[in-house]
Amino acid sequence: MRNVTLKQLRALAAVIETGTVTAAARLLNVTPPAVTMQVQLLEDQMGLPLLDRAGDRFQPSDAGREIIAAVARIERALADCGAALDAMKGLDAGRVSVGIVSTAKYFAPSALGVFARSHPGIDVALVVGNREEIVAALRGDAVDVAIMGRPPLDMEVDKSPIGEHPHIIVAPADHPLAGRRIAPSDLAGVTFLVREPGSGTRTLMERFFQDAGVTPRVGMEIGSNETIKQAVIAGLGLAFISAHTVAAEVADGRLAVLDVEGLPVVRQWFVVKRSAKRLTPPAAALNDFLAQRGAEFLPRPLAPLESGRRRGGGKG
Repeated sequence: MRNVTLKQLRALAAVIETGTVTAAARLLNVTPPAVTMQVQLLEDQMGLPLLDRAGDRFQPSDAGREIIAAVARIERALADCGAALDAMKGLDAGRVSVGIVSTAKYFAPSALGVFARSHPGIDVALVVGNREEIVAALRGDAVDVAIMGRPPLDMEVDKSPIGEHPHIIVAPADHPLAGRRIAPSDLAGVTFLVREPGSGTRTLMERFFQDAGVTPRVGMEIGSNETIKQAVIAGLGLAFISAHTVAAEVADGRLAVLDVEGLPVVRQWFVVKRSAKRLTPPAAALNDFLAQRGAEFLPRPLAPLESGRRRGGGKG
């Protein structure tokens, strides 16, 4: 691939993005024959077809998907380089991409907002997903830094703790188990509303009940903390959930925190970066900001969380 050019790569990317040569030409502000020539030159160098036709549109072949993944990494590297060069010129400018697990959306946007107001020239992009999605984004350099409760173990990362992240079980405010001390075994026949596989909260819940020798009854699998909260309020089941996601509902009496032996399980929030990734000055500044001031934006601990605290560290 030594003789491949950016013009060829961008031509292929534009055809795949738009589906047609004509639309790709408009996107690149060139003529359709110019796009066709660049794609053909690239295919000749690769010795493989990079596009397949599906009706009147083009889509990437298997080889084309490999090339496009490389193009995305190249474009991110060029953007990072541009941001670093801007910083060297003394400009308060650049771009930083932050990945957050969905549970962190209850505090991370506030922290990012303060950072953005302090650095108005820096463009902060936010990517939200479950743990597996954010780990994949971190591995592929789709994000510069990530906020999560369990840093990945299968790649080298640098992590800085932000603050404690307690997990609890919540029930409707009028639930018969509310207001009294209970053992995990008391929950064996109770219906639970759970997050999807791949969620850090789901993994931590399964570990808690496994350690207690209890198999919870799963009623519904729900991919949103907001929907889980509303379903619990409606009486459809209980939920093992981050205390940070339910602080408002507990405070106003719509949800009750059950006093369960061994809870809360307390993990940590971390800001994480891939060790091999060289952060641009804007990304490094945000990483330092979250490590030093991130705890200021965590929701206040709930009153019922004093007893039975169990540390989950970065493993849960």
